[in-house]
Amino acid sequence: MRTLLRGLLVAIVAGAAACRTPGDDVLAAATPPLLRVCADPDNLPFSNDRGEGFENRLADMLARDLGTRVEYTWWAQRRGFLRETLKAGRCDVVMGLPTRVDQAWTTRPYYRSSYVFVERQDRRRPIASFDDARLRALRIAVPLVSDDGANAPPAHALASRGLAANLVRVSVYHDGTTPDPGARLVDAVARGDVDIAAAWGPVAGYFAARQPVPLRLTPVAPPADAALAQTFDISMATRRGDQARRAAIEAFLDRRRAAIDRLLASFHVPRVDAPAAGGAR
Repeated sequence: MRTLLRGLLVAIVAGAAACRTPGDDVLAAATPPLLRVCADPDNLPFSNDRGEGFENRLADMLARDLGTRVEYTWWAQRRGFLRETLKAGRCDVVMGLPTRVDQAWTTRPYYRSSYVFVERQDRRRPIASFDDARLRALRIAVPLVSDDGANAPPAHALASRGLAANLVRVSVYHDGTTPDPGARLVDAVARGDVDIAAAWGPVAGYFAARQPVPLRLTPVAPPADAALAQTFDISMATRRGDQARRAAIEAFLDRRRAAIDRLLASFHVPRVDAPAAGGAR
């Protein structure tokens, strides 16, 4: 099976330029192509250019499974990321995207997580809903996710409930000036700058585990507003139409399911169960 998958990947790599010798052809057929990954160089816990994120580790695992090695195209994961990397042919695989993204071909999900509330453990009983009346008396940190001030789903949900004045908008956008921009929300809670934060689960879990004070993470209960989903399936992705590569990756996901779960747990990624058939993602 592994030999077959290697063969599939060899078949989908574009041919080299002219002037190849017969020896070159034999070598190319025997050597699996590089795993060319599009990734952000400063986006822990997902990836960085030192290979410390769980998507870096997952890419290494996939490359070993296919008998090759990883080659990165580094690009900040912001507006235009897929256009400038995957769709431009600079690389072939993205290690983590929402399953329903339109600009790429996603695999079946390999984890499902949600936005969570982050609080200090020495404060009140947990808050788990945007409709909890106690939020009206709290300073609530929410992420800004781009350089044009775009808000993540929790900010929209809270503002629609009349809590806009309670929101402290914290940029998690990488501007090149400070490392680990995702840590800013969790840091604000640990320092006491805000009372509570709504953060994407993998980011919250990773940075909460590194704080000097104990923090509590509580998954946000699904809101009644169907348009304001807080829970998402996450997949790997290829260019649209890249059937052989996607099939090879999905076979890897099936074979290495237990190892992938252990990897996610080691990075404190909070997981939620998959929805019932027909449920919203």
